[in-house]
Order: sequence, then structure tokens, then C-alpha cells
Amino acid sequence: MKLKPVTKVIGAGVIVMLALFAWHNIASGEALWQQELKLLHMRLAEAIRAKDVDKIMTCYENSEHLIVFDVVPPRQYTGWNAYKTDWQGVLGQCKDSPVWDESDLHFFGGKTWAYSHSIVHFACSNGDNTKLDLILRVTDGYANFGGKWLISHEHISVPVDLATGKADLQSKP
Repeated sequence: MKLKPVTKVIGAGVIVMLALFAWHNIASGEALWQQELKLLHMRLAEAIRAKDVDKIMTCYENSEHLIVFDVVPPRQYTGWNAYKTDWQGVLGQCKDSPVWDESDLHFFGGKTWAYSHSIVHFACSNGDNTKLDLILRVTDGYANFGGKWLISHEHISVPVDLATGKADLQSKP
């Protein structure tokens, strides 16, 4: 009988600890989803530098709902398979390990959806020994599929000089 009060104290302590743990997770929930998306971007960059299209595509929603506006034609890639083919073509032109340096990455959203925007420096050597060197603007839309964040929409662009109609491939802020 003397153990009951101790059990109640221990039980109350556990309840307080669980409540504090839950409060901490709720309070830092935004940081958690942002950290998960940052890890997604790190995996994507690593896969691009390795020219590993299969690993690149693990970062994207594997469905026909994936929509990507890339800098290379066509205007729109619809579906996971179409975008995988695009990556194969782009990386197939690179004779070395591509540069993929992302900066100014900012996230907005919540626990089930989010979006980001960033600036990416992409470069590699082509087969004819010319250098492809681009500064890209990237906007990604994400969905949380049962605890796994994936890119479900992507828009990659470069500014255009309206006076000349030419793309600004080395844009500056």
C-alpha cells in the first residue's frame, strides 16, 4: 500500500514529461518540417551531382500529378516519367559531375503542404567541351504523403531581357 503514492508521483511525473515533450514538438513543428525539406534538398543536390536520375526522382511525387515547368522545352512536363526523361536528357549532356549550388532557400507552409524558392547555380561541361553555366530561379511546391515530403510541383526559370528577347543565363540580383 505504501507504493501507491510513489506510483502516483511517478505517474504524474511521466504525464508532465509527456506533456512537455508534446508541447515542445508542437512548438517546434515548423522547424521539423523545414528541416525535413532541407534534407530533401540536400539529397536532391547530392543525386544531381552524382548524375543519379533514380535518386533524383525519389524526391518527386511519383504520379501523373507531378507538374514541372523547366527551362528546357517543352513548356510543361506532366507526370513523373516525363520529368525523369527530362533529367536523363539534361544530365546525359554533362560529361563531368554537375555543379548544383543552391542559395537563398526559403520555405513557407505547414505540416501537409509547403513551398520554397531559391537560386541555383547549375554548371557542367558538354560533350563538345563547352560549358553550360546557368543561374536558375527555382520554386518548389511540396506535399506531405503520410509523413514523407515530396516535390509535387516545380518551376525553374531564368529572367528574360524584354528589349532583346534573350534569356539572362547569368542573372544577378
